[in-house]
Amino acid sequence: MNDQIKVFGNVGSPYTQKILALLRYRNIPYSISWGDVVHNLSLLNIEPPKPVLLPTLIFKEDKKDICKTDTTPIIRYLEKVYKNKSVIPKSPVLSFLNYILEDFADEWTTKYMFHYRWYFDEDAENAKKMLVLQHKLNIDNDSLHEFGNIIADRQINRLWVVGSSDETASLIDESYKRYLQLMENHLSVLPYMFGNRPSSSDFGLYGQLTQLVGFDPTPSNIAYKNAPRTVSWVSTMSDLSGLHDKGGIGMFFGIDNNDEDKNLNYFNGNTHGWIDSEDVPNTLKDIFKEIGKVYIPCLIANSKAYNNGDDIWETNIDNATWRQKTFPYQVKCLNWIKEAFNKLSTADKDKVINLLEDTGCNEILN
Repeated sequence: MNDQIKVFGNVGSPYTQKILALLRYRNIPYSISWGDVVHNLSLLNIEPPKPVLLPTLIFKEDKKDICKTDTTPIIRYLEKVYKNKSVIPKSPVLSFLNYILEDFADEWTTKYMFHYRWYFDEDAENAKKMLVLQHKLNIDNDSLHEFGNIIADRQINRLWVVGSSDETASLIDESYKRYLQLMENHLSVLPYMFGNRPSSSDFGLYGQLTQLVGFDPTPSNIAYKNAPRTVSWVSTMSDLSGLHDKGGIGMFFGIDNNDEDKNLNYFNGNTHGWIDSEDVPNTLKDIFKEIGKVYIPCLIANSKAYNNGDDIWETNIDNATWRQKTFPYQVKCLNWIKEAFNKLSTADKDKVINLLEDTGCNEILN
């Protein structure tokens, strides 16, 4: 496929940032249209998807324009169409761990983003202005104020839907700070989650962090104070189009970092650059412990509520009562994880279970 992919999204959308960075890394040609997705699609006489999600991508299939949303299946679709620079580890074990980590990024770390953006007055004031201006820079001030208040009122009233409340504010804040420290620990060992090249989970984590580090004041201040490696990682993740395996500082303040091997590998194959499934570092296992502590209970409780026909559910997460709306989509997420696990060989299942022992993540694999 040589057709340029059309992307419709928003600067303030972590999922838009996720897919754009991935397309840049994989050197897949695309164009981006910022602003109202429905309006921009209508200008091209393209029927919008139902529901409209950010980002929306347009692919040419049999000379027809096809809308696709939801970054996780889009990434797997791209893997089938484009063969260079895969973001799915070749090892089935690592591929499965990557799937869980990407889901955590998309479905739990987004709670950090939504909470900080709309729970604190300073962040809400920032967001309601910036989100409008990202649609139209030259909007008049009265309209900016009017539309900003509409957005803020709607989002603030939705905080409880994702679990953000006075009761859970401390839990979310503490989890975010732990998460940043876990990222710091891991990035001191490896530049990416599963080795010397980025996986789809890296781009998922990056997408949310573009907002936490680069958009919203409160989590940004926390990150700059406590997580310099993570802040720097977000900056470099933005464009990895020329990433190769000889990354280093070279001659830097009189220190020579030359490598005798001058043969560059740009990760166009899918064997070079991944860690071995037998050598998963403890820093990565610690991230899965956080997943088991905060996200796995959420997945389990949400699934039970959906199966029981309950619109709202409560559960205990990290010694606090968590209450939120039931999400059918997160039931899909859990089912996809289970399906991916069931496709593994018996030997690979055993490896996964051993790697995730004492993390709490095995609870969803039974």
